[in-house]
Amino acid sequence: MKKVFILISLSVLAFLISSFVRVKKSNAAFFTKDVVGNINYVPNEKEINEYHVQIPFIGNKFIGFREAVAFKESQGDYQTINSLGYLGKYQFGKSTLERFKIYDTELFLQTPQLQEKAFVALCSLNKWILIRDIKRSVGKNINGVKITESGILAAAHLAGAGNVKTYLRSNGEIKFNDAFGSSIQHYLKEFSGYDTSSIEPIKNPKVHI
Repeated sequence: MKKVFILISLSVLAFLISSFVRVKKSNAAFFTKDVVGNINYVPNEKEINEYHVQIPFIGNKFIGFREAVAFKESQGDYQTINSLGYLGKYQFGKSTLERFKIYDTELFLQTPQLQEKAFVALCSLNKWILIRDIKRSVGKNINGVKITESGILAAAHLAGAGNVKTYLRSNGEIKFNDAFGSSIQHYLKEFSGYDTSSIEPIKNPKVHI
């Protein structure tokens, strides 16, 4: 009788484990199909709010680009503040946030959706500022780095669009390094090759809380 009970228990345990595995696989397939499979466009507010954009997306489309930048900036931590006061997953400065009329930094740190919207808005703004330089420079080789649109947008996130414009127009002679030693040249190389064509250049993008 004891032997039969043990066998039944083992069968139940095996069933529970297999069910858990199936659920995990199902969830992975769901997200792969519905979210990662649609990363050829900027996620809309419904997607940001529904998924909370905390899944470690990969790929060479916009979401892959976004998560790569986030990992470089903060390892994807929404609530981090660095030693210079830069905030959140994408390490925003307060002056940049104020440009999007975001003044409550505590709310910003506690609201992942707001951080994601701010990142999209900043990409749109930088693309608008740099649109001519993108057209002129993509495909060129500067200081041994092939210039791509995604590299330019990542570099603008690091150094500001104005510094990237100066770097490109000087053919890489006028360089920029941030306080931690990261350079425009490094970001141009590290974030090259992503498809950021879905980012719309917008002069005054809005961020709705």
